[in-house]
Amino acid sequence: MAGPTTAERGERQQESSGPPPARRLRKLRLRTIVILAVALVLLGAGSVWLLYGSQWLRVKRVTVSGTDVLTPAQVREAAEVPVGAPLVSVDTGAIEDRLRRKLPRIDTADVVRSWPGGIGLKVVERTPVLVVRTDGKFLEVDDDGVRFATVGQAPKGVPTLELSASRSGSATASLRRFGTDRLVREAVRVAGAIPAAVARDTRAVKVLSYDDISLELSGGRTVAWGSGENGRAKARTLTALMKAASGARHFDVSVPTAPASSGS
Repeated sequence: MAGPTTAERGERQQESSGPPPARRLRKLRLRTIVILAVALVLLGAGSVWLLYGSQWLRVKRVTVSGTDVLTPAQVREAAEVPVGAPLVSVDTGAIEDRLRRKLPRIDTADVVRSWPGGIGLKVVERTPVLVVRTDGKFLEVDDDGVRFATVGQAPKGVPTLELSASRSGSATASLRRFGTDRLVREAVRVAGAIPAAVARDTRAVKVLSYDDISLELSGGRTVAWGSGENGRAKARTLTALMKAASGARHFDVSVPTAPASSGS
């Protein structure tokens, strides 16, 4: 029987002298892991340099939106955005807190990054629903009862809050029980419930006690509103009552199920 040929012997010798398939696979995997690790390190280092070291991703501009009474310049000054700093390092939460602290007129502030080099300051200003006359000026009060700004002239269409709780014994007791802040919030609550058509004619919201709040309208007309409770029902009743008794000067919706009007 003939033995293996020279070619067959060479082929077998080559197979036996090379690394086993499993060992070759492990070496290939190790080489791949090393290459990936190096690539990740380089990528991470490049990303860190790009975000913190390069001039491309730094704060170059600050934009402001949402202002009405405030000016963009006032908002930028209060925000103290670090122009020139890496955009990724800007503490947006701290800027939002700073805006609300320095500018009480701001109700909400949203600071956003605008890549590659911008910071956007989006603000919502408080809207006054009442003003309190004090020392010849006017203190604006928003719909949360927050007294946020003093202005020299009352905003157009915003009624004056007259807190007169000290004029009677029962009113003084109400003031002691509820406190000025609570009574102001009740007045704000009433102001927010007044029908739109009536609100345009409302000149003042008068608070004698927690459950004795009235409205002073144009033309010397008045509305006894009572407490701030059942505002929607009182608003509906007042609208219907003013239509039914258009010539009346005094309206009472303190008990919305039993309204009354008088005067002509």
